Amino acid sequence: MHRHHRAATLTATVLVGALFAAGCSSSSGGKKSEEGDAAASAGKATTPRMTVAMVTHASPGDTFWDLIRKGAQAAAAKDNIKLVYSSDPNAGNQANLVQNAIDQNVDGIALTAAKPQAMKDVINKADQAGIPVVGFNSGVGDWQKLGMLEYFGQDENIAGQAFGQRLNQLGAKHALCVIQEQGQVALEARCAGLKKGFTGKTDILYVNGTDMPSVKSTITAKLKQDSSIDQVVTLGAPIALTAVQSLSDAGSKAKVATFDLNKDLVSAIQQGTIEFAVDQQPYLQGYLAVDSLWLYKTNGNFSGGSTAPVLTGPAFITKDNVDAVAKFAAKGTR
Repeated sequence: MHRHHRAATLTATVLVGALFAAGCSSSSGGKKSEEGDAAASAGKATTPRMTVAMVTHASPGDTFWDLIRKGAQAAAAKDNIKLVYSSDPNAGNQANLVQNAIDQNVDGIALTAAKPQAMKDVINKADQAGIPVVGFNSGVGDWQKLGMLEYFGQDENIAGQAFGQRLNQLGAKHALCVIQEQGQVALEARCAGLKKGFTGKTDILYVNGTDMPSVKSTITAKLKQDSSIDQVVTLGAPIALTAVQSLSDAGSKAKVATFDLNKDLVSAIQQGTIEFAVDQQPYLQGYLAVDSLWLYKTNGNFSGGSTAPVLTGPAFITKDNVDAVAKFAAKGTR
């Protein structure tokens, strides 16, 4: 990964304009898709065309990743980049997708490291092939030791602590932290941080995030079993919206707050059915990850100087400030 660059203390000042992607986005399981022309852009780079592979652990149908992709598309359109997106929630399959990108000799790779150990060997292979790799969204505690050049996302443990402190202010006493994928480092770190920051009692509940009827019934059963739970904490917008239904089914008086946003979640905050959300700004993560590879290729820049992550959250979205975010959420970019 051109380690000698680490001695330089160049950091990129990334100017993020109002580059909101137009057009629809689709979920693409393990399939690959070329992207970049579907994004609106203010001005285009005249630098040579380059190809960037973005490889994530997205589950099919999870709308969170649409926001990541729209940000990536906007940067690709601006930077004259051919963006090839692929995803698979299975860590071994995700590593194979990264290997595919290496075999295609792309100019850069942006990836999520939700299961860091599974990415270790393939990142090393990219390094040996001279392909820069940046991390985003998952793997904030591992990106350096994995040999990635830079990282864009929120520190999930710190975000969890801030979440817990907010619950203290709201007077919650017994929180249920719902994890939709066991062993996923970012999700586990959120609940660990919550436990640290929250002075009340925290229980962990594992659910299968790919099966919403099961999520609903599992949360409902737990709330019926323990009526002292006064706060449900979810780690994704679809889970939060489902938890609201569980409260109703269980006859529970608990409140719901969550990590991550989508359009429906923004409406729920406006209506008061969900207290607040922590926004890690996925559009910004996708945008910065792609743009960073262009900056590295064209000017040798690396944000954070390869020593610090670039943090995109936690940004708290509450009833007080949600209207400002709502107009962007309506466009599908927050």
